[in-house]
Amino acid sequence: MSKPIFELVNELPTKNITTMALRSLDFVIPGQWNNLVGFENTIRTVTGETDEALIQQIGDRAVYLYNDRSQGYQRAMWLYQTVDKTDYALGAAALANKVGEKIPLMGFLNRLTPKADKAQTIDLCLKLVVEVVAFCQINGIPGDSIGDFVGSLGDYGGENLMRMAALVCFDGLIPLGPDFIQKAQSTISGLKPSDLEQNQTFSSIKDTIPGGDSGGKLNFIGRSFDSVKGWMGNFVASKALTPQKVANNLQGFIDVADNKLDYLGAFLDVSTNYYEHTGTQTLARRLIERAVAEI
Repeated sequence: MSKPIFELVNELPTKNITTMALRSLDFVIPGQWNNLVGFENTIRTVTGETDEALIQQIGDRAVYLYNDRSQGYQRAMWLYQTVDKTDYALGAAALANKVGEKIPLMGFLNRLTPKADKAQTIDLCLKLVVEVVAFCQINGIPGDSIGDFVGSLGDYGGENLMRMAALVCFDGLIPLGPDFIQKAQSTISGLKPSDLEQNQTFSSIKDTIPGGDSGGKLNFIGRSFDSVKGWMGNFVASKALTPQKVANNLQGFIDVADNKLDYLGAFLDVSTNYYEHTGTQTLARRLIERAVAEI
């Protein structure tokens, strides 16, 4: 089992590269994301409760639900953590002492390698699939319920909406450009199962992806992207998003030139774990809300 849920929430950072990157997206979804950290603080904020005994009771029930392996909460957490881990581990330590000072991207170019469009598209799609599968795990529905997930997107808010906004901006627009949806769809249509099998993230999470063999999983990945592309396209259009706008809002803590957006994408890969961070907040909120309903 992973760490207890209260420990995971207590350990969430109040300020690091990930939180600064996410805060830079406030212009996309103003006021939607509050970086809730601390388990007791999260209970108080989500429920509005001040009674210490009731807060303890809610927390105990939330911990019990998370520990119940017949539920999908631990699997969802593992997915959020794993889809970020491959990249994040490479850069987190090197950048830890940079928080609080402006990071010159040029100084990191010698250790950054932008991914090819194919690899970047696979990463984008795998994060999207993790969102679908984790949604199903958290809500106790079959893991291939793409339609239920797409239907829920209209109700996304808070950390859930922030995670999707970051997916669009940091894994779509920045590395793949303004036509990332069309570019990704074209790439997906040409993928072979062997392309997936060579991907480290896919190898880590493949057992959780519906579809049977690699060919079936590739089909599920394609269907997931195809089902969400309309939402992503509308999101980009309604916010008038461009790679330059996203990069400009990252300028608060990183120096980057317009012609280095592929390196910015690589930098965000190795220095942020926004899926794990916001995923932990999603799980904490869901567990607390369910605990309140059950006690």
